[in-house]
Amino acid sequence: MKRLQLCGLGNGLVDVQFQVSESEFEHFGIKKGTMTLVTAEEQEQYFRRLQGLAPHRSSGGSAANSIIAFAGFGGRASFKTVLGNDVWGNFYAQEFNNLDIELISDIIPNKMTGTCLILITPDAERTQLTCLGINEDFGTEHINEQTVADSEWLYIEGYKFSEPKGTHAIQEAISFAKKHNTKIAVTFSDTFVVNVFREQLTEAVAAADLIFCNETEGCSFTKTDNPHAAFQRLCEIVPNVAYTRGAEGSLIRYDNQTVAISTFDTHAIDTTGAGDMYAAGFLYGITHNYSPQIAGHLGSYAASKIVSQFGARYNGNYSEILQFIKDKYS
Repeated sequence: MKRLQLCGLGNGLVDVQFQVSESEFEHFGIKKGTMTLVTAEEQEQYFRRLQGLAPHRSSGGSAANSIIAFAGFGGRASFKTVLGNDVWGNFYAQEFNNLDIELISDIIPNKMTGTCLILITPDAERTQLTCLGINEDFGTEHINEQTVADSEWLYIEGYKFSEPKGTHAIQEAISFAKKHNTKIAVTFSDTFVVNVFREQLTEAVAAADLIFCNETEGCSFTKTDNPHAAFQRLCEIVPNVAYTRGAEGSLIRYDNQTVAISTFDTHAIDTTGAGDMYAAGFLYGITHNYSPQIAGHLGSYAASKIVSQFGARYNGNYSEILQFIKDKYS
């Protein structure tokens, strides 16, 4: 048995969320539901525009959200990233310390920690403005071979492909995973990643044991507008696929089994972190020898819980989520 069940590799970002009205959102002049990379200067201008509104802060980033939730279920996990030596970086590291999760992060002097400004509109949609900060400099020198070797699974965040150095770091991590018999999971993260960094993503997918994507990302990657055809094509490329379809539920192909996963009734107020939570639940399930049906429904139910609250950090009891699914599907 390896020391860790899951090692996440992703951008270390402090999530700063604001609830805004539709009219306030319109003043930003950005497309709703998207993720946009911005400069530090642009991010500061956005923050100034929101002065007077109460923010919700948490340590985050897509893979980090999944790692935090995975640990919340009781999994043994670590997260690899880089942080700046600033107030945001100190906040980030302290949160991981409080959560008792192994954070493997170089603290870089005179550099800014990444931030993700998240605007939540009344329809529960989330729109992200991301300033990568020091994450732009994350390279092969920041990959820890021993941590990858110590892990059963390596979980790679698609957003890391947005920088050449990040792509090289992922390639290095994948080579270590292959060397040490560590399984590889890749999340597409966003259609933006699929469309702009297709070549880099395709290379990682070819090495993956498992992928996570939603139907929009899957259709874009397979170049079809038919969601079912996209799923079938993905299953031909990768041994295991977790494919979410919003209100239609999700489709799982795992261990040569195909399972349709249902959704759970919920009142959505903030969709931030839904996919991250789904991945956490599914990864916890398969690393603890649950069936694909239980693992998929654990991810689905956990996602329904996270969208019913504000913020990507679940404020309820993870063990109750797990027990509900075990009782219902065992």
